[in-house]
Amino acid sequence: MTMTNPHRGEVSLVINGEARQMRLTLGALAGLEARLESGSLIELAERFESGRISTADLLALLEAGLHGAGETMAEGALADAEIEGGAVGAMRAGIALLSAAFRPFQSDGD
Repeated sequence: MTMTNPHRGEVSLVINGEARQMRLTLGALAGLEARLESGSLIELAERFESGRISTADLLALLEAGLHGAGETMAEGALADAEIEGGAVGAMRAGIALLSAAFRPFQSDGD
């Protein structure tokens, strides 16, 4: 089992009883922007920060994070999956994922 590395922006999500890693790489963020028809990275961040996101937005975010970490999951499989903690667990993981992606980098010396 792969360990989550928060310094790399990784977040764990348990799907169907299996811990999976998520990470928002630039490629994953670009794909998320396109899927959600967002005009910019700032607009995307503001969309989620506002708290007015749909379930489809959350699924797109989690799928982007899985893809960014190299996790494979069939299109639409996440919507039918059992996520530990249910909708609240999924939302917490999504918030943690965004937070990790937009957190300023700090080296050990800072």
